[in-house]
Amino acid sequence: MRTIHAMIAEDEQLAREDMIYLLEKEPDVVLCPSAETGNQLVDLYVAHEPDVIFLDVEMPGMTGVEAVKQIVELAYIQPPLFIFTTAYDEYAMDAFEIEAVDYLLKPYDDTRFQKTMRRIRKQMAQTGMKQEKHAETRTDQAPEKLLIDDGERMVVLSPDSIYYAVPSNRMLEIHTRDEVIESRMTLQELEDRLKGFSFFRTHRSYLVNLDYVREITPWFNGAYNLTLKDKNHTTLPVSRAARKFLLEMFKN
Repeated sequence: MRTIHAMIAEDEQLAREDMIYLLEKEPDVVLCPSAETGNQLVDLYVAHEPDVIFLDVEMPGMTGVEAVKQIVELAYIQPPLFIFTTAYDEYAMDAFEIEAVDYLLKPYDDTRFQKTMRRIRKQMAQTGMKQEKHAETRTDQAPEKLLIDDGERMVVLSPDSIYYAVPSNRMLEIHTRDEVIESRMTLQELEDRLKGFSFFRTHRSYLVNLDYVREITPWFNGAYNLTLKDKNHTTLPVSRAARKFLLEMFKN
């Protein structure tokens, strides 16, 4: 049975406690910390990366819909599943406009809740298969050299010389054996150009050359850190979502 990491975003204490009670009865659900505002939800998502979020449409400050849009932009590979909770049936349209898996009306009905859980498990099973296929996808036509524009010059770079890349101050920092090269390309653009080499997104903000990984160590809440073989023994984060695929790649 696959474990489901769930998060609740609800500013009403009674509704929050009701949802906690329902989820705690599910044997395959692990509860992450709950949020009471949209801004808090975004911060907690980054820290815990839940598989599914039960969120109220209306919350203080940032609304549930606004929070979802931010989380989708932050998500690694696949955003979490969203279940809208509301006391008003008309808000169901908001849920479907952002492709939420389902919505639940307050007060919660156990039969309706179980229907939602079945949808979640089915969707997670389908998503898991897509992610595994994505992780296995490689291309045989890999470039021997890259041409990187740093704004002042065109740098010829061997992919094998790259340790990792990370966005910083609207630029992309490419850390190599000899120097740090800045470029206006995005991390996704660099990742696309490096297909066929041993590069992997260990986190939404880090693209790492797996040939230079020295060790992988547990951190907290299912996340890991990895240490590189560079002279500084640089430590980089591995998100919980990326952990499974990373460990599988080293097993093969």
